[in-house]
Amino acid sequence: MEENKENGLPVNEELHERQERKTWQSMKGENSWTMFKVLSEFVDGFEILNAVGPCVSVFGSARTKPDDKYYKLAVQISRRLTDEGYGVITGGGPGIMEAGNKGAYLNKGTSVGLNINLPFEQSHNPFIDPDKNLNHRYFFIRKVMFVKYAQAFVALPGGFGTMDELFEVLTLIQTNKISRVPVILVGKEFWGGLKDWITDTMLGKENNISPGDLDLLPLTDDPEEVVKLINDFYDESHELKPNYEL
Repeated sequence: MEENKENGLPVNEELHERQERKTWQSMKGENSWTMFKVLSEFVDGFEILNAVGPCVSVFGSARTKPDDKYYKLAVQISRRLTDEGYGVITGGGPGIMEAGNKGAYLNKGTSVGLNINLPFEQSHNPFIDPDKNLNHRYFFIRKVMFVKYAQAFVALPGGFGTMDELFEVLTLIQTNKISRVPVILVGKEFWGGLKDWITDTMLGKENNISPGDLDLLPLTDDPEEVVKLINDFYDESHELKPNYEL
């Protein structure tokens, strides 16, 4: 092994001597208590949502206003979903989430809200069933609840959070971690460019997905087509059940 001529140490040992060792800050038992907080959130969520029945998760921006066309579209879609016997799950906040809960509420359907504690967001919207209003500290637990109890996913225009939820679901389906279920993009003007990029670049240029993965992303502006895509899927003998066991 090569030695440094000045001190006789092997080069890699000399490097090690110069490196400053990184250490964790003291957690003062926080890790143990966090485990119990996580378990309690899972237990609360499972106990409530196990009794709810088949639902559809609706994703979308918290910033969308009630006079926006996508807000109105989310209300329509949710009303139609409850016509078909599905409950509606949203993130429980304002915007598209509120619209999703509102459509279910106005139609006297099941309306679930999975709220997340954030310092800059408003409290939950008023259209959630009081006994189905869950509050989460942790995003990852909230996403489990979104996925585990949804028989389909409807994604309306949104920001980073919507993208995170959408691609989490697509990854779980692609890797067979959950059952294949409908994932429907609503808003051709909004989602069209993303789907073109996935087709032309992610698949066509880089070959980073399989051609069949594109079938996971039907795109529409029509509430009736959303309902038809879901109904057709389950008319083909697909079973209504929670998505995965933990």
